[in-house]
Amino acid sequence: MANEQSANNEKIEGAVTEAQFLRAITSFEAIILSQINIKNKLGDRLNWAIQAGIIILGIIAVSIMILLWTLSSQVNRISAVVNDMNEDFTEVSQHMARINTAITSVEQRVGLLEQITGQTASMSREMTRIAVDMESMRDNVDGIKNTIGTVRHSIGNISNSIDIMNIDVQRMGIDMHRMGAPARSINKMFPFMP
Repeated sequence: MANEQSANNEKIEGAVTEAQFLRAITSFEAIILSQINIKNKLGDRLNWAIQAGIIILGIIAVSIMILLWTLSSQVNRISAVVNDMNEDFTEVSQHMARINTAITSVEQRVGLLEQITGQTASMSREMTRIAVDMESMRDNVDGIKNTIGTVRHSIGNISNSIDIMNIDVQRMGIDMHRMGAPARSINKMFPFMP
């Protein structure tokens, strides 16, 4: 009896064990399936997240490329402007060198102004003397004009006197001719023989 009872107990334990085993397998399978389902959902979410991340990274990459292209064009423009500025600075430097040379020349000429001022004062004195001499020369020229006028008047008087003398000489010639007429007549009548 005791053996039967232990055999029944063993059967019951075996049956319970098989039922428990089946339940455990079912529970394990459910757990595994739920884990697989959760993993699939998580995998789908992860795929969506990765795809969204890739799209976002692509957008960011495109934005960075556009920014880099814009920056590159801006850098090229800035480089061109800087080159132009360098050329302008070179021209300004050359102009500054010319201005410096001109300023040095002006300084030298300003240094000569003192000498020129002294020479100008001397020239002013000489010009005053020349003006006085010119005034004296004007007076002398006026005197010479007056003297020339007097000489002209005297020459005019002399000319009148010479004209009168010429008339007198002509009269004398006529008178001599008239006075020589009797002598010529006598000479015709009594020619002198040599």
